[in-house]
Amino acid sequence: MPQGRTEVVPDDGLTTAQRRHLPLIMVNTGDGKGKSTAAFGMAMRAWNQGWRVGVFQFVKSAKWRIGEQTVFEQLAVLHERDGVGGPVEWHKMGAGWSWSRRPGTEDDHARDAAEGWAEVKRRLAQERHDLYVLDEFTYPMEWGWVDVDDVVTTLRERPGRQYVMVTGRRAHPALVEAADLVTEMVKVKHQMDRGQKGQRGIEW
Repeated sequence: MPQGRTEVVPDDGLTTAQRRHLPLIMVNTGDGKGKSTAAFGMAMRAWNQGWRVGVFQFVKSAKWRIGEQTVFEQLAVLHERDGVGGPVEWHKMGAGWSWSRRPGTEDDHARDAAEGWAEVKRRLAQERHDLYVLDEFTYPMEWGWVDVDDVVTTLRERPGRQYVMVTGRRAHPALVEAADLVTEMVKVKHQMDRGQKGQRGIEW
């Protein structure tokens, strides 16, 4: 795709402008580092365009506060105060979802993941966001906490112009098939392989 030009022109009856604005299902997968980081970078671009951004973190602990969350919370304040960018919502499962705030245990994770997906489905039906980041959502799919066929059907049939980014290792083949854009992060080297733990500003 040199200089942003496509290699083919589909025979779909659409103009170039119409085709440019078709919403995408996107997947960042693979064993390499950077899947969520890249997704949040895209979310920052979307915010700058005034898009409504919704982030749903499916496996993060409520106690684990990553740096991107703080940044996006500040961007949400900036939007509300000065009208720049777009609105942002950030929800994570941990001890229940942001909207439920209930105590949770390891045994509750499957139920919480199903609840989170049900909420995402409702928002898709309502066209609440322009970009959804379903962070680490491949794991609930892999573990059977949500139904893969339901996810694929819902994403394919979502109304309006809603973009969806899914991150996590081992993306299900059905999700990969349904997606428009799939990136696989491949690990070449990682400092943890030599015993060096994660660092502030790099991992969180």
